[in-house]
Amino acid sequence: MTTELRRLRNYIGGEFRDAADGRTTEVVNPATGEVYATAPLSGQADVDAAMAAAEAAFPGWRDTTPSERQKALLKIADAIEARADELVAAESENTGKPLGLTASEELPPMVDQIRFFAGAARMLEGRSAGEYMDGMTSIIRREPVGVCAQVAPWNYPMMMAVWKFAPAIAAGNTVVLKPSDTTPASTVLLAEIIDSVLPKGVFNVICGDRETGRAMVEHSTPAMASITGSVRAGMSVAESASKDLKRVHLELGGKAPVVVFDDADIAKAVEDIAVAGFFNAGQDCTAATRVLVQAAVHDEFVAALAKAAQDTKTGQPDDEDVLYGPLNNPNQLKQVSGFIERLPAHAKVEAGGHQVGDKGYFYAPTVVSGLKQDDEIVQNEVFGPVITVQSFSDESQALEYANGVEYALASSVWTKDHARAMRMSKKLDFGCVWINTHIPLVAEMPHGGYKKSGYGKDLSAYGFEDYTRIKHVMTSIEG
Repeated sequence: MTTELRRLRNYIGGEFRDAADGRTTEVVNPATGEVYATAPLSGQADVDAAMAAAEAAFPGWRDTTPSERQKALLKIADAIEARADELVAAESENTGKPLGLTASEELPPMVDQIRFFAGAARMLEGRSAGEYMDGMTSIIRREPVGVCAQVAPWNYPMMMAVWKFAPAIAAGNTVVLKPSDTTPASTVLLAEIIDSVLPKGVFNVICGDRETGRAMVEHSTPAMASITGSVRAGMSVAESASKDLKRVHLELGGKAPVVVFDDADIAKAVEDIAVAGFFNAGQDCTAATRVLVQAAVHDEFVAALAKAAQDTKTGQPDDEDVLYGPLNNPNQLKQVSGFIERLPAHAKVEAGGHQVGDKGYFYAPTVVSGLKQDDEIVQNEVFGPVITVQSFSDESQALEYANGVEYALASSVWTKDHARAMRMSKKLDFGCVWINTHIPLVAEMPHGGYKKSGYGKDLSAYGFEDYTRIKHVMTSIEG
């Protein structure tokens, strides 16, 4: 007996439709390795249609009042809460994530973030009006940028969709959003939920692959391109957008240093770092995957972290005892496995280091010690449930190692010495520094990095302002 596959569709101009040429891709559940749906493989005609819909809707949405946009976003947040079970199920099938953790750790922040941007819509600020030239008054207008082309990643498909559309729509922009080709289901469901709230064309979703995303970024209509993804993808977007000087917002890779000094609470550090490193199978650009431990407590820490890894479970979404599910796709499993297979002779696998089971793309919680600063696995993003450990002698060397990578998104410091924590937070070259914790995010604070981690901010008033432009208006006040 053949099970009929679910049919996902694009959402353009308030209508659900197939790709113009009928092409589709298969969508695989990474927990089983089985195809469960098809999605449109959108081409140029679909991109043109979505951009035309967003462009047509922009003048009307731009001219709504902040209070009207706030009401719309609050309705979306309420609707998401009301259909939380459906969204969790779709996201779990998309990604293989544990159902319980998705419901408790992803849905509430998503709803909170939408409500934050609903409030932010009414709080845009600029310099006060004033006379900076005799007889002239100057004012600042803050306006939406226009149509936004947005590309979301596969590690948090649902939440990253929110990070994209909520600030853009709150600011008065219209959106064409593309989910990853491996995880489109929850984003299409979001479109269904949003359909009854927003005017047609304000929010559009098109499914597709890398070429679809390229066509979006290269299209002449969008004023802004925003992507969360790999460094390679970010560079490609920046290059494409430069041809017509589009504004670009890039949230790319990470290689977060976790600096543990010898006065830290080792038991608490191990417990929290294991969760922050293995959660979501390590598929998080802020994951605690690169641990630097002061020499005096290195061996104790490694032994405890290896034990924590051995006690951490991965498995099917309905298993309540698991911390994380599978890697997203076969290529990601191959990438993670390859890092372990290519380890230098001086490295030691303290725990894990192997695939789990013969169904789906599961990988064991892994700890690797004995590493040097220039090792491949230290310098490059693994994006899997792998935590590396290095030893350092003093604060100066800790900073050298921590800053000695091309990424600069997030970091953490573990110490009881307040002055040392403040010195480290000043000198760590990362967009976020956590102290005695790792990975909590709140809607009010910005998320974004430097160097090859990209530029622009998500969340917070800073992220909201990224979706606006500044205009100076000067008027004569003389009779």
